[in-house]
Amino acid sequence: MRVIGPQEFEGRKIVILGLGRQGKALARFFARAGAHVVISDVRSADALAAEVAELEGLGVTFALGGHPLTLLDGADLLCLSGGVPPTIPIVQEARRRGIPLSNDTLLTLQLSPAPVLGITGSAGKTTTTTLTGLMLEEAGITAHVGGNIGTPLIDRLEGVRPTDWLVLELSSFQLELCRQSPRVAAVLNVTPNHLDRHPSMEAYAEAKRNIFRYQKAGDTVVLGWDNDWTRGWWHDAVPTGVRRLAFSLEGPVPEGAYLDGDVLRLRLDGREETICRVEELRLRGRHNVANVLAAATLAAVVGAEVEAITAVARRFEGVPHRLEIVAEWKGALWVNDSIATAPERVVAALRSFKEPIVLLAGGRDKHLPWEEFAQEAAQRVRHVIAFGEIAPLVNEVLMPYVGNGHGRLETVEQVTDLEAAVKRAAMVVRAGDIVLLSPGGTSFDAYRNFEERGEHFRRLVRALVEGEHCEQRLPTPA
Repeated sequence: MRVIGPQEFEGRKIVILGLGRQGKALARFFARAGAHVVISDVRSADALAAEVAELEGLGVTFALGGHPLTLLDGADLLCLSGGVPPTIPIVQEARRRGIPLSNDTLLTLQLSPAPVLGITGSAGKTTTTTLTGLMLEEAGITAHVGGNIGTPLIDRLEGVRPTDWLVLELSSFQLELCRQSPRVAAVLNVTPNHLDRHPSMEAYAEAKRNIFRYQKAGDTVVLGWDNDWTRGWWHDAVPTGVRRLAFSLEGPVPEGAYLDGDVLRLRLDGREETICRVEELRLRGRHNVANVLAAATLAAVVGAEVEAITAVARRFEGVPHRLEIVAEWKGALWVNDSIATAPERVVAALRSFKEPIVLLAGGRDKHLPWEEFAQEAAQRVRHVIAFGEIAPLVNEVLMPYVGNGHGRLETVEQVTDLEAAVKRAAMVVRAGDIVLLSPGGTSFDAYRNFEERGEHFRRLVRALVEGEHCEQRLPTPA
């Protein structure tokens, strides 16, 4: 189906798989466009009662509890939410029947009246996307921030002007089906991730590459210079005529942003300007310096002056669930890094602290390598509390390092769940420690998403703090 505007969908049968945020946004968009919308989810009607209620009155048909192939009868388009693998039977049958596939990302790229800036990577996407949007707004450029960051924009395009910019965080799942690329694209890094979904590391990387694969002459791509995959792409995979920029923590780049000692610098259009010093950033961690460099490059390409970039870089304190300080209790900082759903992200979190760490690691494994995590934890972590499905795996990879005299690691123990992990941390924490929830696994063994897990951690920690206050207020026994 040739897509030129919402009017093309009037009277068409659109089937949507997945009743999450993306699926609901697609349903609202297609319903307003006059389409016959059928939305299907493998979860039951009881489990999805709240989601169904949100779409009440739109004339949407629901098929819940599975994806019967009969949904495809008469279908003009099949749309996949990000959590729906393209390998399931109904998608394969749609391909066999010649039914086009799409998703909210591809439709947004095709239908947006404004240019799109897209950001992907194995780590740092949300922070970089948020920073970029704030830098553009500081410069007086209207930016609509969304995508994988939590707000699909497909059903909000009516409020977008041609002079605005869409700033989208894009996951490998969203990019799998893309056959169009944003005008400005960034790949921050590519490291092992989501190998429980993608058949190989190469397939995962190829999904990421779709963000710039279809760019045209005059477009721009920004690539991480310090990552083997992305630096390799900078040299030999960028389409002809596309402007190439980079960012690096290791020194100057041909054009883009880089770290010069402890100074962040921007090199663009023959000029070199200072952004700020590392010590002026409120964000912790070297990985966040890289995120600021990437965002500065992207914002500058779109038209932000360095003054606006610097102002945001200096005041930005971070995004929830990403090294978020929840409380100080018993002389220790309790930090929520629930976003860390891969071992590599835990490594970045560990490197953000010099203090002894009590690490809460757990969740569900994504079939990723854990060796670097184990080596880093041995040097920086005093006590590990493993919880959830991967607790035995965490224990297995760390036990060779416990008490071997070559690091800091004293103890590894396993508990059932996050609540038990927090209770145990409260017993072993010492003044001067960092109690860090940085799981290394997904949340799907116990929670709907990493946000829900992080919010639970917040509540548990605040209950500790409030409990102590209550104890202090109790009257002294006579």
